[in-house]
Amino acid sequence: MEFVEKQILPRYAEFGRSHGLGHVQRVIKNSLELARLTGADINMCYAIAAYHDLGMSGPRAIHHITGGKILTADARLKKWFSPEQIKIMKEAIEDHRASASHSPRSLYGKIVAEADRDLDPETVFRRAVQYGLEKEPALDRTGQWNRFQNHMQEKYSRAGYIRLWVHNSPNQERLSAIQSIIEDAEELHRWFDRLYNEETGNA
Repeated sequence: MEFVEKQILPRYAEFGRSHGLGHVQRVIKNSLELARLTGADINMCYAIAAYHDLGMSGPRAIHHITGGKILTADARLKKWFSPEQIKIMKEAIEDHRASASHSPRSLYGKIVAEADRDLDPETVFRRAVQYGLEKEPALDRTGQWNRFQNHMQEKYSRAGYIRLWVHNSPNQERLSAIQSIIEDAEELHRWFDRLYNEETGNA
């Protein structure tokens, strides 16, 4: 599937730093680790991860649906995968969103959803700062801090909507570390200040 590296992954360069090439490469790496942990098909996991955010070329709110359609429409995949495998892969992409209200329908959906939870604290906090600067550039530093803090509470806190789907995944420990930082407002502010300064060139 050399075409994936040459023709699919470069498309992520259009999606800004928070959903760019570095992000998809991390999701692929995480997916392959989880495939080995669970015994899932490595080729399916690779393709799902590579296509999972291509729907960001359209509205973010439906990017998971659009991404599934993009994968299904790519006839090149029929060379490697059966119609049933392609259906599972499409559904996995549809189910990967962190805010999805339902559990992913298959192990493959759980793997990409889990792999997409890039739960290294540095990565989570930096991506949130980058996203705020990309999407709401008019906000001043205080406005960006408020947006950042609210996002952390809504998504990553112990009461947040993020869900982990793969038993014994390394993400459980990483999420606990993030939650401990969120619960210490001063520590969270220190993280924000450093990353905001680095991302805006004030470091």
